[in-house]
Amino acid sequence: MTGHQDETKAAYDAIVELYASLFADRRLEEHPFARSMIATFAELVRATGNRRTADVGCGPGHLTAMLDDLGVDAFGLDLSPAMVAHARRAHPALRFDEARMEALPVEDGTLGGVLAHYSMIHTPPEELPVLLAEQARVLTPGGLLLVSFFATEGPAPVRFDHKVTPAYSWPADRLAELLTGAGLIPFARLLHDPASERGFLDAHVLARRT
Repeated sequence: MTGHQDETKAAYDAIVELYASLFADRRLEEHPFARSMIATFAELVRATGNRRTADVGCGPGHLTAMLDDLGVDAFGLDLSPAMVAHARRAHPALRFDEARMEALPVEDGTLGGVLAHYSMIHTPPEELPVLLAEQARVLTPGGLLLVSFFATEGPAPVRFDHKVTPAYSWPADRLAELLTGAGLIPFARLLHDPASERGFLDAHVLARRT
């Protein structure tokens, strides 16, 4: 798992200011579908009584701040030290730390929510179950995971040339099966066409830890 993560870290370290200029003003999250799913996720996390939430793969911290605005106790984790440094400068009142997704610095069963907003798209298919199991580990029973990703209507994951580093799109049903295998219960999904030149759907799946 180390090789591709080192490549991903280096790729995002190299573009942090450009990436932040494109997304940290929340233009992406102003899209109604993503915004509604994140708001629903935050509402359900609040209802669990445990508002502590990790934004896994937080990038420049814009969604961590959005979650904070939505009333959850959010903190950000990211593989890229440059992204973490930017997030700390941009949102000094919030906590951001470096972390690898297969080894989150969080105790077992202590979070009410985990947000994984397009943060696992660079993970090779054979390694994704490990990341999902780690996210399930840190959730309290009844805790929520919202995972967003590029979806394909085909039968298998598709590797494509992402603008930063190679990425994968997933059949939504296959991703839901992996969530179930990790001890999570998928209970809501939203797929929509972003009119992307890549030809993929945008997908958001909500799951609850058993």
